[in-house]
Amino acid sequence: MTLNARIAPLLYLFAGLFGFAGVALAAAAAHGGGDAHLVASASAMCLAHGPTLLALAIGAEKLRTAWLAGLLIGAGTLLFAGDLVALRYAGSGLFPMAAPTGGFAMMFGWLAIAVGAFVRRG
Repeated sequence: MTLNARIAPLLYLFAGLFGFAGVALAAAAAHGGGDAHLVASASAMCLAHGPTLLALAIGAEKLRTAWLAGLLIGAGTLLFAGDLVALRYAGSGLFPMAAPTGGFAMMFGWLAIAVGAFVRRG
């Protein structure tokens, strides 16, 4: 069993959770007031990356770097969106530089997808 095949169920799980969270956060932003822009940004990241993780899980056997891309995008989305939601509702972020760290992880996840175009199956 390849690493991609072992990671695929985790990608499906987080795809569903990010989709759920994205819709819930969009509703919270629409009705929230105050710093609703923070929740709206978290929603956008969840709704953008949930389908990405779903696609990575479905295409895991065709893209050698799917496991790396999925882990980076998943962890990055958790950090980025989690930090914004914590800032909005708890008044303080997860830890210093959590959102930028998550943002960089998401960007490197997308680069891992691009690199997958050049990494051929053996």
